[in-house]
Amino acid sequence: MNTEFFIAKRLALHLSDKRNLLRLMVKVATVSIALGMVVMILSIAIVTGFRTEIEGKIIGFGGHLEVTSYDSNISYESTPISKNQDFLPHLQALEGVRHVQTFAIKGGIIATPTDNQGVLLKGMGADFDWSFFNTSLVEGRIPAYSDTATSNEVLVSTRLARMLKLNLDDRFDVFFAQEPVRQRRFAIVGIFDTQLQEIDEKLVLCDIRHIQRLNGWESQQIGGFEINITDMNLLDKLYDKVSGMVEYRLSDDGTLLSVSAIESRFPHLFSWLDILDTNVWIILSLTLLVAGFNMVSGLLIMLLEKVSMIGLLKSLGMRSWQLQKLFIYRSAFMVFKGALVGNIIGIALCLLQKYFAIIPLDPDSYFVSAVPINLSVIHILLLNLGTLTLILAALAIPSLFITKITPEKSIRFE
Repeated sequence: MNTEFFIAKRLALHLSDKRNLLRLMVKVATVSIALGMVVMILSIAIVTGFRTEIEGKIIGFGGHLEVTSYDSNISYESTPISKNQDFLPHLQALEGVRHVQTFAIKGGIIATPTDNQGVLLKGMGADFDWSFFNTSLVEGRIPAYSDTATSNEVLVSTRLARMLKLNLDDRFDVFFAQEPVRQRRFAIVGIFDTQLQEIDEKLVLCDIRHIQRLNGWESQQIGGFEINITDMNLLDKLYDKVSGMVEYRLSDDGTLLSVSAIESRFPHLFSWLDILDTNVWIILSLTLLVAGFNMVSGLLIMLLEKVSMIGLLKSLGMRSWQLQKLFIYRSAFMVFKGALVGNIIGIALCLLQKYFAIIPLDPDSYFVSAVPINLSVIHILLLNLGTLTLILAALAIPSLFITKITPEKSIRFE
């Protein structure tokens, strides 16, 4: 039998007979651990929720990586490249690449009887992955584009539709500033809402054939390739691989190509997310510091309360390192109890927010309508493991006080 564990368990089960100060400190330490776990679980769930939601929206508009003409980096207008590239089969075969699709962009002005608005038309073909817009669609349907016919169907955002007083099935004219000025009429078949204001109020999704004809391109000319990957953690690795394949090399048509990552196209949003990550680390550090301090204080008071018992056990032959184990076991009971309660409360609050959106947010400021939650089993397990390890390791310091206690003096200690 583990003698230290047995005595520690007996001390924990008979706490009600102990002095008021010890009972109070044990409660304070346990509550501190519980509140700390709640704060840490909520912090990680909310910040990873923000990152997941916003990254998903940004990537839905532009893909993780883009391969374009080098000249396109300095203009909203696409510089054409050939759709038929020698590197394309190798790019699609890269491990971690989920989908590759073509696109082109052109600026225009929407004119209605009452309003005008400058927009960017993003042209897509039959190879476009509509999964993101399927989840963001609030009215209508996804347009049908093919490789054989040009479609006038478009998607617009709720923000743009509201600004221009447009509704589902309405038609509107877009004018293009070129020589001569061109005009196209489009029909709204779907309205989406991503709550990313700066993109929603400018972007119109249309058939890539319109942009090809307006620019006088051939059917095999496009603005570039968008590359979606399976895991955001692979972004840097795949960026290096794709860059090695295509960047700053002349394609068959003599165009110089370049590669850009999603983070470089929306630096302000990713900088904001990085600030949130920094705040979480600060919160975790302060929470662990407070919880650890309370546990250390509780253990010191416990040791002072048990000086006589320590002296008695030493006189019976128990060594200092065994007594250290005993009181660390006793403290571990408090830590585990507080962590269990904290996990239950923290996870319950996360689930309430996730499914009932109790705390709303202003989409114009936070890009989401409610506090987002991302509950990850791995995150919770690592958080618990790290918390328990750090706090129990910190408890080894005050337990060294036991080595200073001698039986002849401690038995008479009151």
